[in-house]
Amino acid sequence: MKQYNIAEIAGDGIGPEVTHEAMGVLDLVAEMYGFSVKRTVYPYGSEHYLATKEIFPEPAFEEVKGHDAIFLGAIGDPRLPVGLIEYGIIAKMRFELDLYANLRPIQLYDEKLCPLKGKGPADVDMIIVRENTEDAYTGMHGFAHKGDPLEVATQTMVYTRAGTERVIRYAFELARERNKTKTVTLIDKANAIRAQDIWTRTFAEVAVEYPDIKTEHAYIDAACMWMVKNPEWFDVAVTPNLFGDIITDLGAMVQGGMGIAASGNIHPGRVSLFEPIHGSAPKHAGKNVASPVAAIMATSMLCDFVGEKTAAQAIENAIRELFKSGELKGVGTGTHPTDAVGEMVLNALRAKARA
Repeated sequence: MKQYNIAEIAGDGIGPEVTHEAMGVLDLVAEMYGFSVKRTVYPYGSEHYLATKEIFPEPAFEEVKGHDAIFLGAIGDPRLPVGLIEYGIIAKMRFELDLYANLRPIQLYDEKLCPLKGKGPADVDMIIVRENTEDAYTGMHGFAHKGDPLEVATQTMVYTRAGTERVIRYAFELARERNKTKTVTLIDKANAIRAQDIWTRTFAEVAVEYPDIKTEHAYIDAACMWMVKNPEWFDVAVTPNLFGDIITDLGAMVQGGMGIAASGNIHPGRVSLFEPIHGSAPKHAGKNVASPVAAIMATSMLCDFVGEKTAAQAIENAIRELFKSGELKGVGTGTHPTDAVGEMVLNALRAKARA
């Protein structure tokens, strides 16, 4: 029996609650589909830092590198300086593990979830590939005359040919694998941010190697407009880090809200990270009111990544059927108890296995 070693970091706020439900689903599909999961639980997050002043020690980080995948619940706490824990845990993993492709599936499971008039599941089915290790997120920033009336703040956007090419190539391979409309859309702002011409040129050069894939282009402002007006135009889109961070939250709302949206931070062939994209929502922590759907969908992405595609599809199908049947009414805070949603998904998986 194939065994997968999973590093589990539940994190902050609602993270432990949604992680508990997601890991329950992972355990069940492992049992159902003939593989096993060995989880190593790491305590890192804001509470751990407040108690120990320790963020993510190097010995533990070295251990994590040896796992097949990482699951992260949520990170962030208003009691701590902005970015301290985020950069010390999630950014550390993204950059030091070189998780260069951030995958954000945007899929509508039921028309009732979509805020757009007249749009249904056939219209909202795309994946945004966000470059995950460059752009304005590399930490190259500074201040002059800090605190003075004439203070100057700068931050450098960084794009390399190697970093740009590999994520663009990833998007083309993904479009070929999805085999939907086999279209890749480049989203940038090269007309204003002239450094992004490297994206324009690299995209055109890589596209020549994929004659079976159609290409489109949209500036980020137009892409946001089209995602609302015509989401059916998108299949796979690839975009620099900053714009990807923004447009994928727009996409999350189109598919029904942050409580349904999952992501993968990927480096093919290496340990990769999976997480719901919502925040830690500390005011809701411990109340059993946060939706675990996004965390459960992140588990589906994790299964797909390690090669357990049947299990991944079973999780996705269970979520879809629960929405379609009306048993799962939404993902808003308090719509269903957290543990009740987890039990719904487990029951749906068991029922499908018996059918």
